[in-house]
Amino acid sequence: MPKTSSAYVKKLKERAKTSHVYRKYQLIGLEISQLLEDEKHKSLYIKLAKEVSGDRLIRFAKDIADRRNVKNKGAYFMVLLKNQNKNAR
Repeated sequence: MPKTSSAYVKKLKERAKTSHVYRKYQLIGLEISQLLEDEKHKSLYIKLAKEVSGDRLIRFAKDIADRRNVKNKGAYFMVLLKNQNKNAR
């Protein structure tokens, strides 16, 4: 498996042209890891994309990615998402 999510996205897109291995939630999870600059937790974002609406996650990740004063965007994303889910219940 490629080390970076951008290489993995490229591999998935190439594979999608020839087979049906491509999954939408994989691309969403990898896009989130790129937006948040958190490559080492890409599998967590892929699992999350399976459970939660992809459009909602990407919008949320883009909002956090635009914040320049946040150092650990991945952790910030997960805390805000958890709090948002608690408030929704």
